[in-house]
Amino acid sequence: MSTLKIEVAGGVATVTLNRPEVRNAFNDEVILELTHAFTMLGQRDEVRCIVLAAEGTAFCAGADLNWMRRMADYTREENLLDAGQLATMLRTIYACPKPTIARVQGDVYAGGTGLVAACDIAVSVDSAWYCLSEVKLGLIPATISPYVVRAMGARAAHRYFLTAERFSAAEALRIGFVHEVVTADALDAKVAELAQTLVNAGPQAVRLCKKLVQDVAEQAITPALVQMTVEGIADIRVSPEGREGVQSFLQKRKPGWLLANKP
Repeated sequence: MSTLKIEVAGGVATVTLNRPEVRNAFNDEVILELTHAFTMLGQRDEVRCIVLAAEGTAFCAGADLNWMRRMADYTREENLLDAGQLATMLRTIYACPKPTIARVQGDVYAGGTGLVAACDIAVSVDSAWYCLSEVKLGLIPATISPYVVRAMGARAAHRYFLTAERFSAAEALRIGFVHEVVTADALDAKVAELAQTLVNAGPQAVRLCKKLVQDVAEQAITPALVQMTVEGIADIRVSPEGREGVQSFLQKRKPGWLLANKP
């Protein structure tokens, strides 16, 4: 079964994460398929807007456990290649010439927040929870950080990157991480309303406005910045703490640093 479903109707392309059995967690296959999908749809003239959606109860739970098990023994060089593919996917979504909307119907964890942040607009169901959980595993949200920090701001990122607290859809709205919070039965109508406004606007103007915001708002996400994030996650994955954190998570035990802190 394909990891994605793609539909195009009325100028709107919908890319749906289709792995509800694993809470739409991504692996190397999903990453490559998303990269291809947004590249391909971004080049199609009849596509005026792309909606990123998901099947099931969660929008995206971050990294797939089987993928994490493979990564646990990667060398630094293998981690650089792996993180580079994730960085390429996020950059492809962020830089897609077509405007993008994240339709968040459920919980968003870890790398999943990068998917939401890379989209231009985010609409969340009010029951969704968000969490940047990496530090609990002895890791850092390096590759997704350029997009997440832009979306929520540095001040909120200081808190939620460091504490790995869960926060509600209402809090995501307050800090600007999402643009709209609606009930489940109103989610599709709100996404459709926003998509229609994008379809109705001049396609060249929309493309140039999107680029304008990216050029003006902050420092550009340059190859050097992307490379820094790729090296950051690769280095911590192969560090003793990173390996211990991932192994303890996969083995369903407490990490060594918690045991060492006991009196």
